[in-house]
Amino acid sequence: MQDKASDKTAVTLSGRMLSPGLGSGKAFLYRDILGRSDEFYDIEETDVIDEIARFTKAVNKVSDDLKVLADSISNEMDDSLSDVFYAHITMVQDNSLTSEVEKEIKEELVSAGTAVKTVFRRWERRFQRMEMEIAKHKADDVHDLARRLIGSLAGVRFHALESLPEDSVLIARRLLPSDTIFLARRNAAAALLEYGGAGSHAALFAREIGLPCITGVANVLEAVTEGAFTLVNADAAEAIVDPDQRQQQVFKAQYEQLQQDYQKARKCALKPALTGAGQHIKVYANVVCAEETQQAVDNGADGIGLYRIEQAYLGRQTPPDAATLMQEVHTTLEPAKHLPVYVRLLDVGADKPLPFMESLRETNPALGLRGIRFLHAYPDLLQTQLDVLLQLNAEFDLHILVPMVTLPEDMQSVRKLLAQQVSATQLSLPKIGTMVETPAAALSLPELSRHADFLSFGTNDLTQYTFAADRENADVEQYFNDAHEVIFRLLDIAHKDLPDAQFSVCGELAGRAENVSRLIKCGVTTLSVAPPLIPAVKQAVRES
Repeated sequence: MQDKASDKTAVTLSGRMLSPGLGSGKAFLYRDILGRSDEFYDIEETDVIDEIARFTKAVNKVSDDLKVLADSISNEMDDSLSDVFYAHITMVQDNSLTSEVEKEIKEELVSAGTAVKTVFRRWERRFQRMEMEIAKHKADDVHDLARRLIGSLAGVRFHALESLPEDSVLIARRLLPSDTIFLARRNAAAALLEYGGAGSHAALFAREIGLPCITGVANVLEAVTEGAFTLVNADAAEAIVDPDQRQQQVFKAQYEQLQQDYQKARKCALKPALTGAGQHIKVYANVVCAEETQQAVDNGADGIGLYRIEQAYLGRQTPPDAATLMQEVHTTLEPAKHLPVYVRLLDVGADKPLPFMESLRETNPALGLRGIRFLHAYPDLLQTQLDVLLQLNAEFDLHILVPMVTLPEDMQSVRKLLAQQVSATQLSLPKIGTMVETPAAALSLPELSRHADFLSFGTNDLTQYTFAADRENADVEQYFNDAHEVIFRLLDIAHKDLPDAQFSVCGELAGRAENVSRLIKCGVTTLSVAPPLIPAVKQAVRES
C-alpha cells in the first residue's frame, strides 16, 4: 500500500470482472507495438521468392520459440496451460493460413510483414464476427501470432512487459497469451483492460496465476497516467486511480476481509454444499477444455454441468471427424471421470458461424438456425456427435444437453436418433436433457419434460430472448439484466408447473453469490458455474 495520500484527485473506473481479487500498485501502461512501419512496403516481382523465404524463416523461428515457451510453462507452471502454445504452433504452421500469406505476397507484391498483417487481420475478423467467447479468444490467438511473426521479421527480440516492475498494476487495451506469461513471471498485482472476454486465454491465465483483472474499462490507456498509484477491486469491477488516504484504508480492510473469506471458502470447497435447512445443492462447473475441468475438480466441483464442445470445431477448415472429436471430448472430461458430466451438443448457428460454413447467412440470425435447429439442418454434424457421445457413455457418467429447445419435436427427434444408434450398436442410452433458453420453453415445461430426463436453464440466452436484447450489443446493454424480476418469475413459474423436477442453472446468473439464495427458492437444485467461482458459490449455499 502507498504510505501517504496522493495530492491528486482520485478517479474511479468501472468495467467487468475478468478474474477475481484485489490488488494495488503503480500503473504500468502497455501499448501493443504490432505494426512496425519498416516491415510494410511494396516489392518487385523479382523479390517475391526472397519475401516468401523470409516469411517461411519467420514461421520456423516463431514455431521454435513457441516450443521452448510451451516446454518452459509445462515445467514451471502447469502442463495444461502449455497446451495453449502448442496449439499456437499448429495454427502458425496451418497450410491454409501460410498459403494465404504467400498468395498475398505474390499477387499484391507486398512485403512479408504487410502480407502477415493483412491475412492475419482477415482471419482475426472472422473469429471476431462470431458471438461465442470461445471464438473471440481464437481472434486473440491470431493477433498474438501476427505480432510474433512481424516481430520476427523485424528482428525484434524484446517484449515490452519484460520491463514490468514487480507489483505493478498493468494497464492495456487487451492481453494476449504471450503477454500473460510475463505477468506470471513478474508477479503483477492486478490488471485493467479495455477489451477481453471471460473465455479468453488471458482470462484463463489471469485466473490461474491469481491476477485480479477488470475488463471493459473505456479508453483505459488515456484514463490512467503512467506511475499513478491504483487500487483494483476486481470483485466489484472497480478501480481507483490516485486514491486518498481514506480510500486506501477502506481498500486495505476489504483486502484483509477477502483473504479471510477466501480461506474459509477454500477450506470447505471439497465438502458438500448444504443450506441452513440441510438441503444439498450441487455445484457443478462450466468448462471448455481440460485445464478448466481439472481446476473445477480441484475446487470441489460436484460434476461438470456444462461442457461446451464448440472448442473442437473452431479454428478448423473442416469439421472434426469422429476420432478427432472423440479425442477432444475424452481429453477434456478425463479429470472428471469419477463425476457426472453434462455435454451440450454443438451450439452454433448463423449468428455463431463456423469457419468451414461461412457462406451461411440469415436476415435475422438470432431468430434463425440456432442450436438444435442448426443440427437438424446439418444432420451429419449431429450424427457424429451422437456417435461419439454414445461411445463415451460407456466410460463416463455422461448426460447429453440439447441446446435451444423450443418444441417437443426438438427433443423427440434427438431421442429417435439415439434410440436407432443404441439399437444398432447395443451401447447403453445416456440421459438426455433440455436446455431451457427461451420463454416458450420455460412456459411449456410440463410438455417438454415428457421427453427430457432433466432440465437446465441457460439464463444468458433466456435473458437475451426475454428482453429482445442481444447480449453482445453494447447499444442495448441496459436491457440485458439476467437478475431482473422477470427472469426469476419465469424460474418460479417453471417450479410451480413441475414442483418435483430437478432444475439446474448454468448461466452467469448462477455464478454470482448474491443470487444463490433466490435461485434455491425458485426450486433450483444444481448450479453450474465457472471453475474459480465454485468455493464462493458453495459458501453462498451454506449461508442461504
